[in-house]
Amino acid sequence: MNTQQLKKEDSTRRTFAIISHPDAGKTTITEQLLLFGGVVRTAGTVKGRKTGNFAKSDWMEIEQKRGISVTSSVMQFDYGGKRINILDTPGHEDFSEDTYRTLMAVDSAVMVIDSAKGIEPQTKKLFQICKMRGIPIFTFMNKLDRDGRDPMDLIDELESVLGVQAYPMNWPIGMGKTLDGIFDRYNHQVELYSHEHDQDSTIVKLDDDNNPIDAPDLAENDQFQATKDSIDLLDMAGNPFDEAKIATGDLTPVFFGSALVNFGVKTFFDAYLKYAPAPSAHKTEEGNVVEPDADRFSGFVFKIQANMNPNHRDRIAFVRVCSGEFEKGMDVNLFRTKKKLRLSNVTEFMANTRENVKTAVAGDIIGLYDTGNFQIGDTIYTGKAPVEFEKLPQFTPELFVRVSAKNVMKQKSFHKGIDQLVQEGAIQLYTSYTTNDYILGAVGQLQFEVFQFRMQNEYNSEVNMESLGHKIARWIDPDQLDEKMSSSRNLLVKDRAGNPLFLFENEFALRWFKDKYPDVQLTAKL
Repeated sequence: MNTQQLKKEDSTRRTFAIISHPDAGKTTITEQLLLFGGVVRTAGTVKGRKTGNFAKSDWMEIEQKRGISVTSSVMQFDYGGKRINILDTPGHEDFSEDTYRTLMAVDSAVMVIDSAKGIEPQTKKLFQICKMRGIPIFTFMNKLDRDGRDPMDLIDELESVLGVQAYPMNWPIGMGKTLDGIFDRYNHQVELYSHEHDQDSTIVKLDDDNNPIDAPDLAENDQFQATKDSIDLLDMAGNPFDEAKIATGDLTPVFFGSALVNFGVKTFFDAYLKYAPAPSAHKTEEGNVVEPDADRFSGFVFKIQANMNPNHRDRIAFVRVCSGEFEKGMDVNLFRTKKKLRLSNVTEFMANTRENVKTAVAGDIIGLYDTGNFQIGDTIYTGKAPVEFEKLPQFTPELFVRVSAKNVMKQKSFHKGIDQLVQEGAIQLYTSYTTNDYILGAVGQLQFEVFQFRMQNEYNSEVNMESLGHKIARWIDPDQLDEKMSSSRNLLVKDRAGNPLFLFENEFALRWFKDKYPDVQLTAKL
């Protein structure tokens, strides 16, 4: 493609993540969007998992059994003249690290909030990451078909707790059993709610005074009159609609609806596509920027996933395309190793199904079949001048377990499983300094449970896990290390790169060590 064609293609891409607290309805709204894209014919919910009708994005067996999302999955489809790339992120807080990295690969975010619960801790954490990156955030107040909190309270909390201005694009007419519809400020109409879910919504147009046209029943509806008063208040005292502030993440458009019954979701999505940004420039480690329509292809690995297809035991590196055009069979440079690789087997995603991709442009997510070449955070590029994109966030583990194979005759599958699952980045691998015992570190307990489940089900390797509890990890310069510094309160281990570090029992043990060895430099991260 020439530069003009590339710009045109780039402008059609919309790449976003859906973030929420667990059980706010993130996976359900994802399915409704897939329904609009013609990817699925019926939308199931994770709550209906007894029927075997699992969410398309929850492809891992443990997710289907427990009804939670613990991995990021990618879905791509066409809708409204745009190529949509949705990254459905883990809802569980123990997998925040995966979500943080995913947020580095998107251009905007959709924040799903339970209208009965409001802002929850995980929502706040993920929002702060989006805010730090300055990416636009679109808010969907979900579960309007159930009784929830006062809409004005929800808007006030959104602004006060998250520190962002809000502009309600629509407003509820009732809630739960009394839900009559939504007042669509953006399209200046009312979308009536049908309690018979097999019927489509009815649209009622409004005149200049916000009175319904040709809908006398609605005009006499007390809830509608109360909603009109709320709209008048928002028009007078609320934030003005500001497209520039949306683009910088300083103002979030807010939509009310219910993903479960597919009410208000299309209204939200159509508006999202109008105001969400096309792919933007990405920063490099040197502080430069790479524009999406640059001639050279470039991208970075933000996720690695093993065994998406259990029949083939494959490993996929997820790459966000940042610039140029990917073409099947092209040669690229891997910045970390300075090696040249040919990208001949590349896929695009539809949750648990994949298709070979021939071309891709900025904003697209492609999957590289990986035999061990890639690590999370790797940059790939064409051309002679090296490119290295900004480093992805890494988190120091706080929980640790000692792990071993239950069956010593299955050491080969045990080692293969550990090697592949560790490379995904959810758990960290350490070895004790003298005995080389395996020690795993994680941010949350659920990561260990997922690891144990996948070792048994994907690698046929049952494992023993002995809890070491909470530890404080601190790296030490090898030149300053004396193995005699290690004790029962500060276990000496090595990370995967062979760097020594101590796992301290608690803050008291850390302070005691610093007092005893005042000249030794300890660091929380390498």
